[in-house]
Amino acid sequence: MKGNEAIAEAAIRAGADGYFGYPITPQSEILEYLMEANPYEKTGMVVLQAESEVAAINMVYGGAGCGKKVMTSSSSPGISLKQEGITYIAGAELPCLIVNVVRGGPGLGTIQPAQSDYFQAVKGGGHGDYHLIVLAPSSVQEMADFVGLAFDLAFKYRNPAMILSDGAIGQMMEKVWLGPQQERSKTVPEWATTGKPETRERTDRRSSILNSLQSITRSGKKRFVLRNFSAKTLNTCL
Repeated sequence: MKGNEAIAEAAIRAGADGYFGYPITPQSEILEYLMEANPYEKTGMVVLQAESEVAAINMVYGGAGCGKKVMTSSSSPGISLKQEGITYIAGAELPCLIVNVVRGGPGLGTIQPAQSDYFQAVKGGGHGDYHLIVLAPSSVQEMADFVGLAFDLAFKYRNPAMILSDGAIGQMMEKVWLGPQQERSKTVPEWATTGKPETRERTDRRSSILNSLQSITRSGKKRFVLRNFSAKTLNTCL
């Protein structure tokens, strides 16, 4: 199988909770393989093509904040578009997996394989003051092996991990040994955002959209008005 396909299958078998991406050569097979495999029916893994690279990385940010095993993939200029989101994830000390199947630059560059993103990856990217965990596979087998390892390291250190590949390995076909299927984790990390527990005094979730406003109002009357406004707003949206 291709290196890109190996990463996709390894992600399913690693018990990933979600993949959010956007097509770009030479990594589009990752998204295509996952969409065709439809792992949601087998493991519950969500696979979603976002409207842009920026949207995809922010979906990863949200999933990581909930303690989920989430990932994205792209190629050089797409990774550049994701940099702000990556810095936010690193700043929030959240784990995730980012796959960069490198192609030549600058700008949109070419669709040919290259190593042009090396310094961007190992120095962190964005505007600095953080580093990624970077794994660089040299074979299709390592493309598969590094998925589980990257998730483990990301959760151990609560930091984004990147598999830094290139177009050659992504498109190369080799025999690959794939590990057994792992179940998605049901453990919720203590640092994860999980919403309001049912044991709290108010369990009406309809007004959760205005929690920040409710927290700064002291008058019971104002609080009532805000709750009603929220309920009306949600009803209008629905």
